[in-house]
Amino acid sequence: MRKQPLFVLYDKEEEYTFLMADFMRNYPGVPWKIHAYTREKDLLAKEADKEIKILAVSERSYTPEIKSLKAERVLILGESGYKFEEPMETIDKYQSAEAVVQMFFQVYLEIAGEQPGRITDGNKTKFIGVYSPIKRCLQTTLALTMSEILAEKKRTLYLSFENYSSFVETEGKIGDLDLSDLVYFMSVDNEKFRLRLQSSLKQLNELVYVPPMRYGQNLLGISEEEWLMLLRKISESGLFDYVIMDLTDCIQGLPEILRICSRVYTVAKEDSIAKVKMMQYENMLSQRKYNDVLEKTERFVFPKFHYIPVTPDEYNHGEMADFVRNKMQLGGAF
Repeated sequence: MRKQPLFVLYDKEEEYTFLMADFMRNYPGVPWKIHAYTREKDLLAKEADKEIKILAVSERSYTPEIKSLKAERVLILGESGYKFEEPMETIDKYQSAEAVVQMFFQVYLEIAGEQPGRITDGNKTKFIGVYSPIKRCLQTTLALTMSEILAEKKRTLYLSFENYSSFVETEGKIGDLDLSDLVYFMSVDNEKFRLRLQSSLKQLNELVYVPPMRYGQNLLGISEEEWLMLLRKISESGLFDYVIMDLTDCIQGLPEILRICSRVYTVAKEDSIAKVKMMQYENMLSQRKYNDVLEKTERFVFPKFHYIPVTPDEYNHGEMADFVRNKMQLGGAF
């Protein structure tokens, strides 16, 4: 088994060091072994002869003795606004922990000659499709609820294929990598795809996701083959046990994507228009020889809930969560 690269974090400020190290260890797909120190003598005693991939050290903790360490790249956690000269890089220490880790990933991408070995328990990634031809049926709420529930026990990724996703407005930031970037890097930087995937991941409570495309029209420009290749590479990365896909009509190759799913969940409604749409959708699958998709589809009508979750911290409890958890258990998702 290939040895994990070593990431060393050193800062005399104990609270910052331990909180940041803990955040990194729990961040999805971190490829490094992390050692954290708050005392210089401990760092020098234990790491003097080690090959360090990245050494992240606070500005006030960077001494001539620290310079003697064998680090491929030194990152300064800036505190005063002073920018150190190359080859060192200064990172603002006081921005969000997620932003700091994302910058660590970007630096690692620059110096990684090849991808690290797969970190996997040997289980193949299972894809779960959430799709309904009926609009405004709580499909996205269902997909997010499933993701939060599965993430309690399994490594789970949420992917939104919405044309215009509310996630972009509520959680996205300018400069974040999104799903379209992953498709691009898959073509031009195939060797480092796993790291590109890791650097694009975001986490909100238990929910791990790749930001959806900011410009919905980009969805239409991606071919069926590209989507299937992307999903295959996500599976091959070994980072996740489950991928929950919030699917829409805006993507090419929807039936083939549904075909690779181990389970498909479809929300129906009782009104006449919804029934016609569902019949047309199921007829399409049958006529195009996708009966296997129909066979693994769990179709249901939501009961009337007193409250619908609207924020991520509400998705894993309450009436809807209990309903979804029961459906997933019956459907064999757990």
